[in-house]
Amino acid sequence: MPLKLRNRSISWFGIGMIAIMILAVLLRLKGIHNPLLDHPNWRQGDMASIARNFAQLQFNILYPQTNYNGPPPNYVELELQIVPFLAATLYKIFGVHEIFGRLITLFFSVATVGVLGLFGRWLFGSWAAGLTSALIYAIVPGSIYYGRTFTPDATMVFFLTAALYASARFIFEDDAMDPRNLARVTALVSLAYLAKPVALVGIIPIVAMLWERARSGRTMRPTAVAVLLFVPVVILYLYQRNIAQHAEWHWASGIMQLHVIPALQAAVTSSEGFALKASQFGTVFHMFADTMLGRIPTLITVIAIALLFWISLPRERAQMNSMVMRSKTLLWGWLVGGLIYTYVVVTVERVDYYMFLLLPLAALFIAGLIAYLTSKKTIATAYFSQPTPRWVAGVIAFALTVWIIRDSQAAVASYYTYNKQAYQNAIVLSHALPLNTLVVMGHYGPDVLYYIGRFGWEEDPELWTPFDEESAIKKGARYFISIEDNRLRHNVELCAWLQRFRLLNTAAEWPVYETDPLKILPGAEASWKQFRFAERKGQARQFLDTRHLCISS
Repeated sequence: MPLKLRNRSISWFGIGMIAIMILAVLLRLKGIHNPLLDHPNWRQGDMASIARNFAQLQFNILYPQTNYNGPPPNYVELELQIVPFLAATLYKIFGVHEIFGRLITLFFSVATVGVLGLFGRWLFGSWAAGLTSALIYAIVPGSIYYGRTFTPDATMVFFLTAALYASARFIFEDDAMDPRNLARVTALVSLAYLAKPVALVGIIPIVAMLWERARSGRTMRPTAVAVLLFVPVVILYLYQRNIAQHAEWHWASGIMQLHVIPALQAAVTSSEGFALKASQFGTVFHMFADTMLGRIPTLITVIAIALLFWISLPRERAQMNSMVMRSKTLLWGWLVGGLIYTYVVVTVERVDYYMFLLLPLAALFIAGLIAYLTSKKTIATAYFSQPTPRWVAGVIAFALTVWIIRDSQAAVASYYTYNKQAYQNAIVLSHALPLNTLVVMGHYGPDVLYYIGRFGWEEDPELWTPFDEESAIKKGARYFISIEDNRLRHNVELCAWLQRFRLLNTAAEWPVYETDPLKILPGAEASWKQFRFAERKGQARQFLDTRHLCISS
């Protein structure tokens, strides 16, 4: 019976979905105001820099640029910057506030909860399955934490989930494959691929569903199939080709060529490479279970996968007569694609949020388990058909939800922490250094450079050389910020060379050398020649120690 409110009927499913989505929002508000130095600080710093540069330099989504690698423009090869561009749009109205990026991610994360509720209910023909898939996605640790970070992954997962849901309904319910419906589905699939190319995993379940429809003997429009499969890929290719033409940093293609492909070649051509890949696969599975899905939902997901596989076997298929499953290939195609991607990519780039796209899949598998347990022919349904056991089931479900939420919060508790001193130092320098000046920062970290608010170079001070520094100075660098000062002191050559410049007396704890070539200290060149002479004699360290310079701990 639907609930009537002011002459309007609201289903209990709708009430449940609203409650779950409110819970999802509340869970994602923790640390929402934190500086972008919490995990993953590197990626968040990149996204925030790109958003600010969209707003202040070039408001064109096809020209994303970061703050590092010298003076602007610093175009970078990345996925379509949906979240930074939306944030930049808000920046132009309300000013630069990083929280907009997090709120946009939160919106897409909670929207995914809603899509999964509809997806689960449609796929299994069960309101309980719909609420289960929505609830699981709302409360697992990876979805909670990364559902409020300034990163692109939650947005990609939204578009991928919505695209697969729309594709499934189009393939199995639209007999004529109507062009308008095809256009909407194709647009969603294209946005998923553009939001992050890892969404190409979705090709496998889409192909599997098309094969399932063809095998059932239903009519197929070859042009519609071609549009759905190839147009999104072509759009992604054109975007990638366009952005690669002006990008200085080629992140995606560089990672593939330098790391992913060589590791895969080693795995298929040598037993040692295969064994290493297998070991890494086990490592990333534990990572996924620990900080993305959570140990309890992971166990339930494994049980659900085993059960749904077992009852889908020919001799057991009769048990599914009481259970609706509108596609027999969707989940399995998604699972195969996700495992291949994890094996090929994530075993090399071992980052937990790279497996984000598996979370909605796990939620749907668990929804399938609930759909089976609540179907008419199971023992569980017979037992829980009585009023009292229903209350017992409700209490158990509530207790399990609370348990999972507490485990989720504990699993990612360390992710919320950030270096408050680093944030304060960066803010001090943002006010102390002249505007529009270029800096060299002795630290890898676009997040810190973002809060310093300057363009320049981020480098390892132990690897940076005087020749590198001279090159940066010729391009306009006027300050060297020694964030990792002890690493600089181990680099005796660079440390000695920087002694020709005065140190600024700022409130920040990081030493800042004013590298203006017009302000070289008196006697600096003579001292540098003396150091070079001592260096040739193998006494560079002794030379510095006797003058109490560059003393390392």
